[in-house]
Amino acid sequence: MEKKIIDDYEPGPLPSPRKMDRFGFLKQEINNPPDGLAKGREERRVRKWRKMIGVGGSDWKHYVRRKPHVVKRRIRKGIPDCLRGLVWQLISGSRDLLLMNPGVYEQLVIYETSASELDIIRDISRTFPSHVFFQQRHGPGQRSLYNVLKAYSVYDRDVGYVQGMGFLAGLLLLYMSEEDAFWLLVALLKGAVHAPMEGLYQVGLPLVQQYLCLFDLLMKEHMPKLGEHFTQEMINPSMYASQWFITVFSYSFPFHLALRIWDVFLYEGVKIVFKVGLALLKYRHDDLVKLPFEKLIHALRNFPEDAMDPDTLLPMAYSIKVSRRLEELKQEYNKKDGKPSLSTEIKGNQRQCLLFNFPPNIQEYRALSSNEATLSSQNMLLTRVYSCNLAEMLAYPPFSWHFQA
Repeated sequence: MEKKIIDDYEPGPLPSPRKMDRFGFLKQEINNPPDGLAKGREERRVRKWRKMIGVGGSDWKHYVRRKPHVVKRRIRKGIPDCLRGLVWQLISGSRDLLLMNPGVYEQLVIYETSASELDIIRDISRTFPSHVFFQQRHGPGQRSLYNVLKAYSVYDRDVGYVQGMGFLAGLLLLYMSEEDAFWLLVALLKGAVHAPMEGLYQVGLPLVQQYLCLFDLLMKEHMPKLGEHFTQEMINPSMYASQWFITVFSYSFPFHLALRIWDVFLYEGVKIVFKVGLALLKYRHDDLVKLPFEKLIHALRNFPEDAMDPDTLLPMAYSIKVSRRLEELKQEYNKKDGKPSLSTEIKGNQRQCLLFNFPPNIQEYRALSSNEATLSSQNMLLTRVYSCNLAEMLAYPPFSWHFQA
């Protein structure tokens, strides 16, 4: 039924041929030709990975049991692009879900209807618009994206469809078939291997609230000087980090960096999002502590290109230890019926994280940062109940150089 809806449209004209990078995004700069030495290294890496996973992934589980530290090290160095789709399915548990549910995806796409169909159609063109696969209006890429999102909205009607999900599904579709992408989305949101992500998209966005709160606490522990400056300037993570968690850096970060983060995210879980976020702040720490409110907002949404080099940023992220403390803070947050307890470990200015609002009206914050603003008016704004949607959180544009290879 739903297939008929999208098939009623004739595909739009093909976009004009333009140069693309190695990932399929339209080039914004001329890249240097590939280095022959680097090409040789990549070929040797691919051979190692093929030996590790076996034909169609047949040796993967055995290798992971025998040499988990080797697997972790190689994933952190980056999965070869030609094997990325297969390895993502293996490390996420989605391949097992697919094998256990034959024919389910086809049933969801063809025979079920979704209350979210119009929202999905409206948002499709906003997902990776500079990628050749998604550029043609109602073309193959947009149809595949529609089918995956529609199928999930039927599969889990409690979550349905929320705008940020399109970036997850779109990224997956660049490396695998519709059905494979659907089951990987299910594996992520339902928690086949790691903690479920569905709370990022449920009504009230409870997991977004939790992650932003925990990120704020970790940032203040690792970088107390920056934390104090953010408190003085009334900066909280909802103003800059919501996208990081909702789309796992796939919305506004360079694609080659996003892929490296996703490699680790699928294997190690959400802690890499916290680590990368902290590494970004640490990288620009000395500049950020000097900036006033308006310049801080701009800087936190526009990191310099050198900060986006995976070989610089990711080693810094790996060096930041958060696992044990993150679990302690999660337990503290969830002590009282899913709400954070205000024990002595969470005190003072840290309490404002418990009721983060999403990106606020800048003029409102300018007024509050003035001398005339009272403490009560500041507290009212900082504890305002969530009232805006994901579209507002994704409102500010990606970096202008978003998809360079």
